[in-house]
Amino acid sequence: MSLPIFHMIQGAPDPVAPFSHAVEADGWVFVTGQMPFTGVSNASPYPEGIEAQTCQVMENLKRVLAGCGLGLEHVAAARVFLAHFDEDYERMNAVYATYFAPGKRPARTCFGVTALARGARVEIDLIARRARRSGAAGRAARTAWRRGARSPRRAPAAGRPRRPGRSRR
Repeated sequence: MSLPIFHMIQGAPDPVAPFSHAVEADGWVFVTGQMPFTGVSNASPYPEGIEAQTCQVMENLKRVLAGCGLGLEHVAAARVFLAHFDEDYERMNAVYATYFAPGKRPARTCFGVTALARGARVEIDLIARRARRSGAAGRAARTAWRRGARSPRRAPAAGRPRRPGRSRR
């Protein structure tokens, strides 16, 4: 397993607590729950009503995903948190459904909670998966990524015998 990559995305709302916008490990991208901030400041106002807040949360999630080189089509799972579950569930679903193609919607769980940060009505987090390329192109891309993300290969120590069956490069 490779070490996690911690993403802080330029243009996404500032976190309300000490966390990254997303954390990536082995092609999985875990996107922190987004609030309905209308700007990058976590003190910016929320829009009025559950429909507008759901739309703003989804736009903020799209911004974080784009900063990781992904889109909603890469999302495998979502969790929705509603502060006013009975009142907002149907209207939130009507907006949420417009962001995913029928038949290509992520797995999802929806929770009713007692409160959300700064009085928000909705918060949504996501789990996305970076597409893997197959064949030679995929191996080349993964190798290039690994070399860029890690320290360069070390040359064998002088006088150290190579293991049998290994070719010299």
